[in-house]
Amino acid sequence: MSKTLIVYYSFSNTTKNLAEDIAIITGGDIRELVPERAYSFSYNGATKEVRNEIERGCCPKLLSGNEPISNYENIFIGTPNWFKSFAPPILSFLRNVDLNGKTIIPFCTHGGGGFGQIEINISKECPNSKLLPGFAVTSDFDDKQVQDWIDKIGI
Repeated sequence: MSKTLIVYYSFSNTTKNLAEDIAIITGGDIRELVPERAYSFSYNGATKEVRNEIERGCCPKLLSGNEPISNYENIFIGTPNWFKSFAPPILSFLRNVDLNGKTIIPFCTHGGGGFGQIEINISKECPNSKLLPGFAVTSDFDDKQVQDWIDKIGI
C-alpha cells in the first residue's frame, strides 16, 4: 500500500477542513504549511500581500511543512485559489522538496474561480511527477463529494 501525505496551506480553515476530510478518507498523514510571516488578518490586507508575492514568484520561508517526503508515494497538495494560482507557501513546498517520481493530487477551495491555473502551475513546477485529476470546491462541500473524487482517482 502506498503511503499518502496531505499537504496544505489554509488561510481561513476551508482548505484545512478539506485536507482533514481527505486524510480521514485516505488514512494519509497530514501536514500544514506554515509560513514564517503570517498574512494580514484582514482579507483586503492579505489579498494585497498575496497578489504582490504571486506576481514576484515569492517563496516565503516555511516554519513547518517542508520536511522530507521520501516515505510517501502519493502527495495531495491543497491550497486556496488566490488570483487563479496557488498560495505562495505552496510554491515554497514545491521548490523545497523532491517530488520526482511522486504522484501529485491537487485540491483547492475557491469562491467561484475553480482551479484557475493551479493544476497547470503545479505541473510546470513538477515536470517529473505524475499529476492526477484534482478537486476544486467552494466552502459548502460535503464528505460524499470528497469520497466520490477519491474513489474516481483510485487512491
